[in-house]
Amino acid sequence: MAGRGKSIKSAAVAKKSTSRSSKAGLQFPVGRIARFLKTGKYADRIGGGAPVYLAAVMEYLAAEVLELAGNAARDNKKTRVVPRHIQLAVRNDEELSRLLGAVTIANGGVMPNIHAHLLPKKTSVTSSKGNRSTGRSGSHYKPFSGEEFQDPLCTCSCLPYYLLHSPSLYVQNMLLKN
Repeated sequence: MAGRGKSIKSAAVAKKSTSRSSKAGLQFPVGRIARFLKTGKYADRIGGGAPVYLAAVMEYLAAEVLELAGNAARDNKKTRVVPRHIQLAVRNDEELSRLLGAVTIANGGVMPNIHAHLLPKKTSVTSSKGNRSTGRSGSHYKPFSGEEFQDPLCTCSCLPYYLLHSPSLYVQNMLLKN
């Protein structure tokens, strides 16, 4: 009765199954991605290489984002990556910013940006005549700086605090400067 049952040799050399992820040298689950592709009805038929390729691309993107976010966390002297670090990493990288341009990252915040027009001028010219609009002399006049109104809890990094919360003081300051 040749060919029936298992021989003693085959029982001793039992073959252990290896996953497609380990065959491809990936950490992302190839089998699970294949199942999602099949059940998602993206196409009638899914080739054998498609889930491997997709898993490799997803793993590369995840590693890239995590590396940049880890660098951002280290720059902020933190040991844990939070959504703010992911936001900073994605928006500072040109290619990732283009890929995820229309994506909103929850609790990511905004990029720190102060418009150049709002920054103080580098060269300050003080005239001996003083300010023409108010009649104050230049020696007694101290321009409004906004430090008096700085709020550490204000998250609006794109505009000075006093501009957002007291526009009349900002306009008054701009009139005094001119």
